Amino acid sequence: MMTRRQRIIKLLEERDYSPGELAVALELRGRGAKKVILEDLKAIQKTLKHEGKVLLIKPAECRKCGFIFRPEINIPSRCPRCKSEWIEEPRFKITPK
Repeated sequence: MMTRRQRIIKLLEERDYSPGELAVALELRGRGAKKVILEDLKAIQKTLKHEGKVLLIKPAECRKCGFIFRPEINIPSRCPRCKSEWIEEPRFKITPK
């Protein structure tokens, strides 16, 4: 039986995922599902350094004006430029260094 973080690592080594897609793939439901995924990704990022792998982050982007956020492990709630809440979630993938 694999832990949730091990399953996340396995999924991210295959292809890129957003936090919402990971929550669905791991069958996590509820309001805090994405928050749990983001916390796991932060822990995974630290452990990958010891394994010679890296967590790639495609930054979040505003779908209205195209503003690109910093590549961080979080989901912005609002665009600083146009104040739109129509935000594309960041995407994550694991690759060897």
